[in-house]
Amino acid sequence: MLTTAPHLYLRRPSPTTAEFTVTTCPPLTIPLRICLLTISLLRAAIFAAAITTIYSRFFHEPSHPSPITSVPVADLLYQGDLLLLASHLLQALHSSPPGQFLASITQPLSNSGLAVIASVITYFSLFTQLHTTESLLVLRGLGIQTSTSSSSFSSPIPNTSDGSNRWRGWKWWFWGTTPTKTRFIPTEKIRDVLINEAFRGFEVRYYLIVIVEGEEDIVVVFPRLLPGRKIVEEVWRGVRGCLYEGDPNHQSLGGSWGQTGTIGRKDN
Repeated sequence: MLTTAPHLYLRRPSPTTAEFTVTTCPPLTIPLRICLLTISLLRAAIFAAAITTIYSRFFHEPSHPSPITSVPVADLLYQGDLLLLASHLLQALHSSPPGQFLASITQPLSNSGLAVIASVITYFSLFTQLHTTESLLVLRGLGIQTSTSSSSFSSPIPNTSDGSNRWRGWKWWFWGTTPTKTRFIPTEKIRDVLINEAFRGFEVRYYLIVIVEGEEDIVVVFPRLLPGRKIVEEVWRGVRGCLYEGDPNHQSLGGSWGQTGTIGRKDN
């Protein structure tokens, strides 16, 4: 329910522009949104509990009450003093019944043990990925741009609740995504866009590649998801149609289908 096999969304705003998005996030139905929101709240609560526990053990001084507890939170926000605001919130969490309960149950742990456990919980609550989204933007006459983004809670994807291959024009975030890795390749640097095939384990996998002039290594499109042959072929046709439609001077390096003849290469 929370994730699916990689599937394709296509956005074609003009004959010279196309965007192909492959994602593992299913269509955002209302039950899925509720489930993702619940997961987001749960992970936020786990993160707050871990930070509060660290604060209670290492930074809270019972004999020295926080001098900022009387400062309104609205004033701290207005002043932009994030450090004081964080101290205010941590003091409030520590003084709350859940904070006191966390302090009591973690009391038997040593300082080093508590630090390790809290750090691991914090890391997984923030950076565990649910979905991966990769896209390829094609601009005739300009070039192509590849991008990959992952999310701890939800990836920004086309909102297509009916499962069709359409883009509704807006995106959905529940918490935030890790920084998107992008690369732009100008048209004059693109020698060709091909479908390659390789062995991955005991199966043959097909993947889209871009041969860039002056570079020894090829650029693999959708490198993390590696979608199936049907999606790869559809993207390949769309990319070539957008880049080279009406260009009689372009000749593919790999023939009509674009295979480069590297069968037998093993991907890890």
